Amino acid sequence: MKRSKRIFFVISGIFLILIILIGFDIAQRTTPPWVKKNLKNANENIEINRK
Repeated sequence: MKRSKRIFFVISGIFLILIILIGFDIAQRTTPPWVKKNLKNANENIEINRK
């Protein structure tokens, strides 16, 4: 395997792992649209302690 081909595979592998990690992070921070209806009802039952 040529040196340039090896460098290409290493860089593409790093890029792929980075994209997967970013996608996983975004997926953890957002809620699916079908859950948002239930969240509105759940928020009404939460007591907020304000001073």
